Amino acid sequence: MKITHKLSAWGDRHHPKILDIIRMILGLFLLTKGIIFLNNAAYLRYLIIENEAIKQPAGVITAIIYYVTYMHVLGGGLIFLGVYTRLWALLQLPIVFGAVFFVNITSEYVNSELWLSVMVLALLLLFVIIGSGPWSVDRLLSKTKTLGEE
Repeated sequence: MKITHKLSAWGDRHHPKILDIIRMILGLFLLTKGIIFLNNAAYLRYLIIENEAIKQPAGVITAIIYYVTYMHVLGGGLIFLGVYTRLWALLQLPIVFGAVFFVNITSEYVNSELWLSVMVLALLLLFVIIGSGPWSVDRLLSKTKTLGEE
């Protein structure tokens, strides 16, 4: 618990406001990607079935598609707002890690989204460490709680 508290305190001290804008852009990107996945669920199912590295029953594939879709929609929206950013960025990491190493790298052609997936992965790792920042709902709620206690 001490490590988490120290990490949180360090992230709060070293957080320029430009990172809040980057956090909001990242959240919008994940939200948009989730909506795109939702609209193209059949195509995603086809891509996963065609991938030789992933051999799962159809029900598991459908569950993975909806899990990824809703995690991106919900997590992207909450990262954009700055609500439990560390938690939601941490929950996004396995999905984006899978996108980098199982979807983008294992395909036989060079995938143009590899650089984008790597950048999103790096940003998620950054926000797991530094947290929401000054322009976030978390900061607004912590100020409201502090004012109510006085």
